[in-house]
Amino acid sequence: MTQTRDPGTERLGTAGIAVTAAAMLTNALAYLVPVLAARELKAPELSALATALGLVAIASVPGVGLQLAVAVHHARHGRSAARRATLITAILSSGALLAATPLLTAGLHLSAEIPALLAVTTAAVVLSSRWLGELQGEQRFLRLAVGMAVLAAGRYGGVIAGLLLGAGLTGSLLAGALVAGLVPLALARLAVPPAPASAESVPAAPSLTAAQVVTGCGATLAMLVVSYADLLLARQLLPPAESGAYAVGTVLTKGALWAPQVVTVLALPRLARGDRRSRMVALAVTGGAGLLLVVASALGGGLAFRLVGGGDYVHLGAHAPVFAAVGALYALVFVLLNAQVAAGARWPAAPLWAATAGLVVVVLFLAPRSFTGLLWSALGTAVVALVGMGLASRWRREPIPAGPGPVSP
Repeated sequence: MTQTRDPGTERLGTAGIAVTAAAMLTNALAYLVPVLAARELKAPELSALATALGLVAIASVPGVGLQLAVAVHHARHGRSAARRATLITAILSSGALLAATPLLTAGLHLSAEIPALLAVTTAAVVLSSRWLGELQGEQRFLRLAVGMAVLAAGRYGGVIAGLLLGAGLTGSLLAGALVAGLVPLALARLAVPPAPASAESVPAAPSLTAAQVVTGCGATLAMLVVSYADLLLARQLLPPAESGAYAVGTVLTKGALWAPQVVTVLALPRLARGDRRSRMVALAVTGGAGLLLVVASALGGGLAFRLVGGGDYVHLGAHAPVFAAVGALYALVFVLLNAQVAAGARWPAAPLWAATAGLVVVVLFLAPRSFTGLLWSALGTAVVALVGMGLASRWRREPIPAGPGPVSP
């Protein structure tokens, strides 16, 4: 008798390594761009390129929400129509940059053609997110890792090539837009579904709705806002030297937050089908990774600050475990947030918006406006966000109908 293997449970270790490697490649290429630009561009152009990359990162946030929504929908219902929702999301994301061209040229001193090039890149990133969501929802994790690597190469490869060829700011962004525009075509080919094992008719699945995409985008935006709020507040409230030191510390926060995110990527399809054991495993693994990072920061805080910011920041080593704890708590929040989105919660990000508002109130009116005052306020906000998400998860107990089984890679 032939046994059907579940690719979602088969070789999860290999899949996790592949997805982690793809994420590391993305971060490496994103880091390589400013490193090359610092050597190839003059200071004003370097600043403009950094601003341009930041604008693409912000405008592409809906793409992350789209991927989340598509992955959840596909895991619950199987492959279904998502073209309309994808096109609308891409048009709105890139159109926002085009509409803001007068503000960007006047306020950020960018030439008029740059927002148009950034809009092309943004549209390509958002369109690509659909295919990544389909691969994730179908638990084709090795192909997902390849897709992530292709998107990273397309998103940054053209810019890197332009810099190496001496194309300047506009030429490099043009090359980036042209290369990025090819990525959705490549990912559409990569995500082609395998041939069905039998000729049995499958009921048509419901189409992805705008509400699902909006929920995914809102959850993604809330997670980014709450995890970056203290850094933005530091910029506004602390003296320049302390603000810079705080920025160095938040690198440890982001490391503890994003290091275990591969766990959520692998667990999301099962969470969408109501597998509560997967949620507990994801929380346990993420919490264990966070605890290890906090302990490592406590033992080598000075070294951590030296590696991140240099010798001038070694004296802040005692604060390293607190920064790491903030990130570790938010990593757990991220797992619960994805579980809530997967469960179909109507307002999954509400606890995060409330926690963000609470942080602003505490920092502005209650806590000392100092490095440590802001840091402990951020830790308290992370605890409140985790408790709020935990309570929201406990209140929602409706069973989720199981979707179709996993698709073979």
